[in-house]
Amino acid sequence: MVFAVLCVSLSQSAKNTRQGQNDNDSLVCKQVAEKKAENKQTNDAAYWSAVMNAIIQVESGGNSRAVNGQYVGAMQIGPILVKDCNSILQSRNINKRYTLADRYSVQKSKEMFLLIQSRYNPSKNIEKGIRIWNGGCNYRVASTNGYYRRVMSKMRNA
Repeated sequence: MVFAVLCVSLSQSAKNTRQGQNDNDSLVCKQVAEKKAENKQTNDAAYWSAVMNAIIQVESGGNSRAVNGQYVGAMQIGPILVKDCNSILQSRNINKRYTLADRYSVQKSKEMFLLIQSRYNPSKNIEKGIRIWNGGCNYRVASTNGYYRRVMSKMRNA
């Protein structure tokens, strides 16, 4: 009887240890995934830095409080883009959400830019990225030519 209780106790202890290990493994995996995502975002931000800075100059001259109708902030973000970013985050099971007020933050505006590019321009084509920012994911080349030239000019003169 004592042996049976001891075996059950050891079995339960081993099960609890395995469960604890599984929980630890899950936590470690989640932390590794989050670190990879942070590194990717840092790499993406470095890649797109000159483009984002040129867009800021074209859109607002660097004024994070700029308002032009429904478009606000340094990157002149409209409500539909915020909604699209939140939809992307939701589809990726990421709990973060952007608010309309976040458009006034240069850092959060850049995050939204990177999120849009990751969804609609995963190949990181600079021309396409600039045109998407101006004309949306279904942009027309003819409609975005002037904008594209202005952004490229700012990048060359930076």
